[in-house]
Amino acid sequence: MSDDRVGPLASDLQYRGKSLADRAADAVVAYRDGDRGPLAELVPALTPLLWHTVRAQGADQEQAQDVVQGVWLSLVRDLETIRDPRAALQWMLVTAKRSAWRTVRKSREDAGRTRSDEGATQWLAAPAEEVPEALAVRDERDRILWAHVRTLPDRCRRLLGLVSLVDRPDYAVVSRTLGMPVGSIGPTRGRCLAKLRIALTADPEWGVR
Repeated sequence: MSDDRVGPLASDLQYRGKSLADRAADAVVAYRDGDRGPLAELVPALTPLLWHTVRAQGADQEQAQDVVQGVWLSLVRDLETIRDPRAALQWMLVTAKRSAWRTVRKSREDAGRTRSDEGATQWLAAPAEEVPEALAVRDERDRILWAHVRTLPDRCRRLLGLVSLVDRPDYAVVSRTLGMPVGSIGPTRGRCLAKLRIALTADPEWGVR
């Protein structure tokens, strides 16, 4: 049997049963040790999820392609800043979402400015005097919310962290990412949200927001 036939089979066996999060962590560790193979194999497996995340922010195909490529470049460039390899997947998804949001916002601002010189960008933002207060309230709510999310079981944290990145999460993608059966994602998400709702209801800081 030739090495060409053994190699792919060994690779398939190595990753069988592993979630994308586990594979991303392994790839980061291997890359730091000088082995680029696992990261190269991760690219075609993880790119569809990054693409879905970016497109969910309103990016068109050309923008999505640029953003996804940028995320991979950012990972290699900033790989040493990821202290916990298990956080690599979440880091990439958050980076993709933020980059896509900035790209889409800039595109809309540019389109607004070219549409007319008179009030073309007024629809892009609230009045200046309202923005700081609104942002402060939102940031404080987010702080309280994610503080309670961090107290949930790991399975809940990973699931809620992933599905919160897109408006309509693709359960097939979530299943591959977390290694979770598609049929259990909805019920698990419901139980996790119920636990989170109970914790937030009991928090007096949340009630006054």
